[in-house]
Amino acid sequence: MAGKVFFSVSMSLDGFIAPESLSELMGQQWMELQAWMFPLRFIRENLSLGEGGEEGRDNDIAREAFDRTSVNIMGKRMFDAGEQMWPENAPFHTPVFVVTHEKRDPWERPGGTTFHFVNDGIESALEQAREAAGDRDVRIAGGGATILEYLNAGLVDEFTIALSPVLFGSGIRLFEGVDAARVALEPLRAEPTDRVTHLSYAVRKR
Repeated sequence: MAGKVFFSVSMSLDGFIAPESLSELMGQQWMELQAWMFPLRFIRENLSLGEGGEEGRDNDIAREAFDRTSVNIMGKRMFDAGEQMWPENAPFHTPVFVVTHEKRDPWERPGGTTFHFVNDGIESALEQAREAAGDRDVRIAGGGATILEYLNAGLVDEFTIALSPVLFGSGIRLFEGVDAARVALEPLRAEPTDRVTHLSYAVRKR
C-alpha cells in the first residue's frame, strides 16, 4: 500500500507561511514564525547547530514529521532560496524532487540528500516520488504555491500546521487560491504547546 502524501508548515495567525520576497527569508518575521523550532534538540541536530536543545512535545512532533518522510517534493522557488541558505549537509536526508522548468542533472549532497529536477509537472514529480518512497510517506515540503497545486489537484492526504503567535500582515498565504469547492477537511488533532498550536487535518473530497 502506498504511503500518504502530506505537508507540515508553520503559519502565522493571519495565514501566512513566508514573506513575499526571497530577500526577506531569514528576516525578522520569518525567524519569529519559526522560533518554536530553533531551540529543539532534533532541529539543532538536523541543522548541525550544536549539541543540546529542548526535549518535549514540540521536539517529538518535529521529529515525527521527519521520521515519516521517505521523499520530499518542493517547488523551484523554495529550492532557489534553500540552495543559498542550506548547509552543505542539506536538512532533508532523502531524495528531493524539485518541480521546475529548469533542466539540470541530479545534485547529490552529503548526508543522503539528492535533488532531482522534474520538468513535466506535479503529477510526474509525485509519481517519481512515490516510486522512490515505496510504501512510506511523501512530504510536500513547499513552498506555498507548490503545496496549493497539490492540494487543489486532490493529491494531498493530510497536513499539519504549527500555528504561531505571529502576525505578518502580508506575504504568501497558505490557502490563497484554494479550491474550496473541492477540498474538505477532517480534524485529526489539535495540540497546544507553550509556543505554538499544532493542528492536523485529513483532506477529503467535498
